[in-house]
Amino acid sequence: MKTTTKAYLVGGGIGSLAAAAFMIRDGNLPGGNISILEAAPLMGGSLDGAGDPDRGYSLRGGRMLTTDNYECTWDLFKSIPSLNNGATTVFAETVEFNEKHQAHSMARLVDKRRAKIPVTSMGFSMQDRIELLKLSNADEDVLAASRITDWLSPEFFNTEFWYMWSTTFAFQPWHSAVEFKRYLLRFMLEFSRIETLAGVKRTIYNQYDSLVLPLRTWLEAQGVVLITDCQVTDLDHRTEDGTFIVTGIRCLRQGKSELIAVNDDDVVFLQNGSMTDASSLGSMTSAPAKLTKRESGGWTLWEGLAQGRPAFGNPAAFNSCIAQSYWASFTVTLKDTAFFDQMNQFSGNEPGIGGLVTFKDSNWLMSIVLAHQPHFLNQPADVQVFWGYALFPDRIGNFVAKAMADCNGAEILQELCGHLRFDLETVESANCIPCRMPYITSMFMPRMSGDRPLPVPEGSRNLAFISQFVEIPDDVVFTVEYSVRAAQMAVYELFHIDRKIPIVTQHAKSLQVQFEALIKAFK
Repeated sequence: MKTTTKAYLVGGGIGSLAAAAFMIRDGNLPGGNISILEAAPLMGGSLDGAGDPDRGYSLRGGRMLTTDNYECTWDLFKSIPSLNNGATTVFAETVEFNEKHQAHSMARLVDKRRAKIPVTSMGFSMQDRIELLKLSNADEDVLAASRITDWLSPEFFNTEFWYMWSTTFAFQPWHSAVEFKRYLLRFMLEFSRIETLAGVKRTIYNQYDSLVLPLRTWLEAQGVVLITDCQVTDLDHRTEDGTFIVTGIRCLRQGKSELIAVNDDDVVFLQNGSMTDASSLGSMTSAPAKLTKRESGGWTLWEGLAQGRPAFGNPAAFNSCIAQSYWASFTVTLKDTAFFDQMNQFSGNEPGIGGLVTFKDSNWLMSIVLAHQPHFLNQPADVQVFWGYALFPDRIGNFVAKAMADCNGAEILQELCGHLRFDLETVESANCIPCRMPYITSMFMPRMSGDRPLPVPEGSRNLAFISQFVEIPDDVVFTVEYSVRAAQMAVYELFHIDRKIPIVTQHAKSLQVQFEALIKAFK
């Protein structure tokens, strides 16, 4: 690439932030040549985290990290200085933090009697083992657009393994068999320790404060132009000898239409699709609004580009059935220690050690996690924050006679305390902010080969896609790693960078990992 090349990144999520860093670090592009255009008021995309002790904190979710995988993520964050200690990196401080706070859940599953389930077995029958092995060995062309339920019998979905695996990774029985297989292989190392979550690594704070903020700070220091409240509505383009070339970016800024000219030497990176598109927040007295893509713009641009261009993918495979792609989360801010004290006593875990606690018999299939405190940079010492979510928000609660989707924060706390047998006084000071996410598992929807475009689609000269909706062989969506890897692949290809991208570690080919998984499966 020439030093006069300009790069425009549409969407301010971790993919775009990572792409900008790779352009500077490995492509030697001056930071001032890079612009990131984000429709929201803040950068970070799905890795959000905001609020204060008075209005309450909120984060839509928390992504699982591991230092045994996530090769591209840590390749990036080994280069990004920590905001807590400028002499070290984000990677180094994360490793140090996890050495001090090693995960070991002692209350992974809780039953309707409020009893911790001692997970001594995965609960597999011989039929489950045979079917799971068959699915794991099937070619993706054979699995095609099939669902998990097409390969596994109904009894499988009542096993301890399914309850732990599905809530750890947010799988539903109707999700893609291809994605489920990829997860089994990519995280086979976690199979033997799924009940303790020992392989899960955490950032010091929420992932906005621990990953996005230091990366954004570094990019700003390099001169990268960060433009918020800028909605890109279309890409002007021309076709030359069958090659697609972006020539302009149309956007809305402060209600005014603008056109950014894209020269022949420039590049455009688009975050196609969004798993947190049309998200909405509620409050202690109101349920979140039920929005769809019609009230948002996260899918529109990709839908327009893909029309008549098979190489650009098929967004309809992912965003056409909210009933199968949504769940709800909630963030709770507390101003006394009563809830945390009782959870510590019940679970046997200090905050930051236990990971998810799943209420196995919950109609909503509710889980909560108490992270190490403070969880936000601006969180006072006398405030605690925890997060939870439910995979079946359309079902009537066990203790509240309403679907979770129709519940306000107070009602969600009532349902939670019912499962824990806690008095409501333990959450007397609580501010619970519910969140509805209609497309949160849209990338898990059954798909055909070709429904996801390559990071640099065939026939594109200067347009790349970076998101959870591109095709990367062997890797798994719904991870920070997937977005960062997509960004690295796209940047290296368009910038012709002669540096090897870290490979996807094939833990499933390790004889030791296979043996440990086999032993676990037969317990």
